[in-house]
Amino acid sequence: MNILVCIKQVPNTMEIKIDPIKNTLIRAGVPSIVNPFDAYALEVAARIKDSKPDTIITVLSMGPEQAKQALKECMAVGADKAFLVSDRAFGGADTLATSYTLAATIRKLEQEEGPFDVIFCGKQAIDGDTAQVGPEIAEHLGIPQITYAIEATMAEDEVIVKRETNEGFEVVAVKIPCLITVTKPQFEPRFPTIKSKLKANRTEIPVIACSDISVDVNLIGLKGSPTKVKKTFTPPQKKGGIIIAEATNLESTEKLYKLLNDANII
Repeated sequence: MNILVCIKQVPNTMEIKIDPIKNTLIRAGVPSIVNPFDAYALEVAARIKDSKPDTIITVLSMGPEQAKQALKECMAVGADKAFLVSDRAFGGADTLATSYTLAATIRKLEQEEGPFDVIFCGKQAIDGDTAQVGPEIAEHLGIPQITYAIEATMAEDEVIVKRETNEGFEVVAVKIPCLITVTKPQFEPRFPTIKSKLKANRTEIPVIACSDISVDVNLIGLKGSPTKVKKTFTPPQKKGGIIIAEATNLESTEKLYKLLNDANII
């Protein structure tokens, strides 16, 4: 069994602030983490490996040199191999250019490592929230996809997936090879051991550059990105408001009614 998990190193959005003058993210001092949904995807893959010990899990990320640390964190919790896609030519890529580059890299890896039976991705990255890269990779590769998965198990030549819907859950089967995006499941990712962390930290992460893969230079990086981020800002906080806290619920209701009536709202 050969599984690929695409991961992204992202800034911890709980600690991000925005420059009120430049309207840009202030990244200085903000720690980077493995995108949480990608960590869930890796855990789903690791659970398949638990039931099928001969499974090989490869993690792949596109980003700057520092993303190697995120890949090593993944190797400490179940991944067997890791690759970083990094080149200045890929800078400024939107989701379309990113997915195109990752798909080209996956084709190269399959030539060297063998075909992947399943590709797992997090449903979205918390720094962009587009939920586009995973499905776009599937389209570039021409393979079926299932989104919003919370569980996945193997059954011969297909994957049985439990996925989240607006109405609840549904269970579907898909033939391999396929791509599955993972949302927050009912379990948390496993923790690394001291031994696994030490081993992962000693691992050399191969870097795949633009010259290593077959791509159209007009479809990568900023040049290949039809969408542009013009400005990032936080909406202004609304001020004012009235707290109604009378002695009884009835008195609070009567006061609310009077206020709304006086304002010609009701």
